[in-house]
Amino acid sequence: MKRVGLGVSRWRAGDRVVALLEGGGYAEEVAVRETQVLPVPDGVDLVDAAALPEAACTVWSNLVDVGRLRSGEWVLIHGGSGGIGTFAIQVARALGAHVATTAGGPERTARCIELGADLAIDHREQDFVDEVRKATDGRGADVVLDLLGGGALGDNVRALARGGRLVVIGMQQGRRGELDLSALLARRGTVTGTLLRSRPVDEKARIVADTEKHVWPLVADGRVRPVVHARVPFSEAQSAHDLLESGEAFGKVLLVP
Repeated sequence: MKRVGLGVSRWRAGDRVVALLEGGGYAEEVAVRETQVLPVPDGVDLVDAAALPEAACTVWSNLVDVGRLRSGEWVLIHGGSGGIGTFAIQVARALGAHVATTAGGPERTARCIELGADLAIDHREQDFVDEVRKATDGRGADVVLDLLGGGALGDNVRALARGGRLVVIGMQQGRRGELDLSALLARRGTVTGTLLRSRPVDEKARIVADTEKHVWPLVADGRVRPVVHARVPFSEAQSAHDLLESGEAFGKVLLVP
């Protein structure tokens, strides 16, 4: 941290920090509210720590606040090889949940197992609804964390257990989907859509505080770690986008000076 504003009491110039930004992360310097700043966890490299704030706040707020995930429950995490997915697998495991995830190809599913998933489903070859039901003796997932959106809506509902919670946080497969209400009603399920960026300031402050309280100790003791696929210089930002679009990245891609 280079400097602090008037009225800031917790932070001082020179502190090792990361932050949940409003946007505009492609910058060498940013201004951010005091309540959205977090200390770099013990044992984490300062640059790799940049992979933490948005992933950690997204995962904690959606798995726990919205999804109400509890120890012993089954969670299905879509996109287990991505920046959010790799983090969500580890947090869910640390909370004592059983983790199923989807990824593309045997190498990526194997790496998801290494991160702590109980079941890694190759979405190129397997039907995730069938695989989740097999793993849960036909019961289904208590929580589904979904980045796919409309294209997976029907299958996600079919994958839910009774009382299951579908939390939609992305639209990689489109904005619109068809919902069979009879299937949702039969499961007494709920569907919730959330965005982190558009939340009010006070909500973001609470999420950041909860993340520091509950997730940062998991990072400090090594149960959860940032998964960084590559560090790419600002001058090569387009290659970072190309890497993400190629589907080859496992975890986060960081832009660095």
